[in-house]
Amino acid sequence: MKIHVLKDGDFCVDKNKVFTPLEELTSATGLKMAVQPFLIEVEDHVVLLDAGLGRYHKGSPVILNNLLALGFNPSCITTILLSHLHKDHIAGLVNTQGNEWFLNFPDAKIYMQKREYLFAKSKTNNPSFDFDILDFITENATIVWMDDDKGVICSEISFEVTGGHTPFHQVFLIRDKESIAFYGADNLPTAGYLKYPIAFKSDFDGKKAREHRTEWEKLAKAEHWKVLLYHDMKRAILEF
Repeated sequence: MKIHVLKDGDFCVDKNKVFTPLEELTSATGLKMAVQPFLIEVEDHVVLLDAGLGRYHKGSPVILNNLLALGFNPSCITTILLSHLHKDHIAGLVNTQGNEWFLNFPDAKIYMQKREYLFAKSKTNNPSFDFDILDFITENATIVWMDDDKGVICSEISFEVTGGHTPFHQVFLIRDKESIAFYGADNLPTAGYLKYPIAFKSDFDGKKAREHRTEWEKLAKAEHWKVLLYHDMKRAILEF
């Protein structure tokens, strides 16, 4: 297994879920966080874990620039696993510059929880979602609709619907002969979520998310996990 961090940047997020790069601000009063998808190489798959905010640099999507810097073309991505459908986790799937939109990874299969999708579509006034991008993805990409509470994507990757941050938020465990990586997405977005056992009011079910984090920390210590942290500005991977 090889793990690569595809960092969009560090941002300040206001109450309307507007993400502003920290380097563009002289002072930041909102919530500060990184946005960083992960690229995982396993035996037969090149897997993207969430897709970032869809940020651009010099007219090109940052996520594609990061891939090219690692020696990957967009066509190398075979599988995209979405933890949930908030815009900072899916917008990087689409190039929205100009009048005509494009999929950044047209050859990939996108694994999406059907129940999470239906929940998102019911929240039409929620600024956490970008419905134009979500609709474009579901209408144009190859979607693998998931509806089980747990299962396997391939021999190395399993998933579980845990709820917590959103009602049908899902997490992923990647295991090979040498190591185990865990992606808790927004149920475990920073190392601080383990240091301070808080039920966050911003979560759909903060108590459930907190309970899961307690379980995951025990397993991480026992099995020496590499925990992938999507929003941590100081570290992207926490190794036990």
